[in-house]
Amino acid sequence: MTRKTVFLLLAMMLSGCTPYVSPPRDTWRTYLRGASMSDMTDGARVAKRPVYMGAGGRLMGDVVNVAPGAEYGDKVANDNMYAVAYMADLEYELYDALRKPGISVQRAGTDVVVILVRDAIMEMDVAEISDTGADTLQTISKILNKYDATFIEIAGYTDAMRDTAAATALSGDMAMRTGVFMARHRVNPVRMFIVGRGAARPIAAQDDIGRLTNRRIEMRIAPAR
Repeated sequence: MTRKTVFLLLAMMLSGCTPYVSPPRDTWRTYLRGASMSDMTDGARVAKRPVYMGAGGRLMGDVVNVAPGAEYGDKVANDNMYAVAYMADLEYELYDALRKPGISVQRAGTDVVVILVRDAIMEMDVAEISDTGADTLQTISKILNKYDATFIEIAGYTDAMRDTAAATALSGDMAMRTGVFMARHRVNPVRMFIVGRGAARPIAAQDDIGRLTNRRIEMRIAPAR
C-alpha cells in the first residue's frame, strides 16, 4: 500500500468522524438560491412552477407510470390517484427510515408531514445540527432526492416566548439551517419553501415537557403537478 493510499484512507476516516458544522450565515442565501421564504400555499406553488421547471424540476406526470387508458375519464381524479400512490410510497420509506425518538411521519391528504422535535436534530445548548440530526437529515435528503417530484415546506417553530420577534427569528434560523443542510446534500433548493412561525400552532401544552415538543421543524412534502 502506497503512502498516498494510506493518506487518502486516513482522510476518509477522519472526514467521517468530523461533526457537521453549518457554513457561515452570510452564505446561507447562496445555498438557498431559488428557495421561497414564505408559506407553501397553493397559489405560491403555482407561481413557483415556471422557476421550478426551469431549474430542472419534475412534475408528478414525469415520474409516474400512467396506465394505458388513464387519460380517459376525470383527469383530476386520475391525477389524484397517482399522486396518492406516489406519496404513499414516499411516506412508507420515510416512516421505515425514521423510527427514532422525537420524529414522526404523518399523512395529510396527499401531503406527507415529517415532525422533527428540535432536540432530536440539534444540539441542546447551541443553534447547530447535532451528529444524530445530521444523520437523520441526510437520510431524509436521500429519500427526497429519490422522490423529487415534490415541493418541500420547511417550517420552524418555538415554544411560547414573550418576545414574539425573537421567537420568529429563532424559528427562522432553525428552518434555514435545516434547508442549508439539505441543499448541501443535493436537495434542489428551488423545491423549498422556508418559513419561521415562532410560537404559532403549538402541538403540545406549554408545560416543561410540552415546550420541548413545540420546539420543532415540520417538513410538509407535497406532490409537484
